[in-house]
Amino acid sequence: RGKGKAESAREEARKKKREKQQKKDGGDGEQDELEEASKLLVKVLHVSENPVPLVVKASPGVKDVRPFIVCCVLKGVNLKPGNALKRFLSVQTKLHEDICEKRTAATIATHDLQLIKGPLIYDVQPPNELKITPLGRKEIRAKDLLRQLQLEAEEQRKQKKRQNVSGLHKYLQLLDGKDNYPCLVDAEGIVISFPPITNSEKTKIRKDTRDVFLEVTSDTSLQICKDVMDTLILKIAELNRFTLENKEDSGSDNESDALCGPVNLNPSQNVQPMNFPLVVEQVRVVDTDGNLKVLYPSKTDLTTVSSLLTVIR
Repeated sequence: RGKGKAESAREEARKKKREKQQKKDGGDGEQDELEEASKLLVKVLHVSENPVPLVVKASPGVKDVRPFIVCCVLKGVNLKPGNALKRFLSVQTKLHEDICEKRTAATIATHDLQLIKGPLIYDVQPPNELKITPLGRKEIRAKDLLRQLQLEAEEQRKQKKRQNVSGLHKYLQLLDGKDNYPCLVDAEGIVISFPPITNSEKTKIRKDTRDVFLEVTSDTSLQICKDVMDTLILKIAELNRFTLENKEDSGSDNESDALCGPVNLNPSQNVQPMNFPLVVEQVRVVDTDGNLKVLYPSKTDLTTVSSLLTVIR
């Protein structure tokens, strides 16, 4: 495959960085190259190796509303120190603006795996029946939530004398004219996600979250879901590295740093914090008869970010 300009530029930059480091270290370039390669490691755990793999069942109704969904589990995320959680959330916001094209192409949702009861059902429900406890709010019907958000948006726009609405409010029109709304429901019947609008407070990511359930949905294409998921995993791997390298203190909420793992390693120990890979667990999406619709990550996934990521399969 031919390399794009951006990839060539990145490779060139990495080469220069290696050469610079080589001179600094007195020419030990091979070691430097090994360290560079081991920084962003992701290990794939196959469904067959997982004693209790999470499964998502897609109901037939989603094909007319928001047909495409891709999911996986990411283990070993480190959000305890400093502003790690804030950075994690801002990465999603940036991806929504950028690769997700303001959520019109796809929507990302992240959940604390420990707070999810599987198997999950990707379903549709009428606006006046779908109930969710949105992030930072009380339980509400989807229809009322959208009306509430529209009123807030209008109020905000008037106060700031702006032409356009901002934040979550600019995504409200994505559900215009839909008879049913998409939702991800856990085994207890609780709606944990209402794309493209909000996640549930029940499965919210917190500082002590270690294992994350990632979900990308789209009404455009399955490939867009996969591309977004590839990029999301890469960004989280970069964040983890940043957190490890900067060894920030725990946040201002006085939480213990005990769960930080590699961050607390004594430098004199022979363990390299960079060698702790994130583990990506495969998640299957099946139809109501149990036939496989999509498995992520498959052998062909995570190739778009392979120049920056070492994937152990």
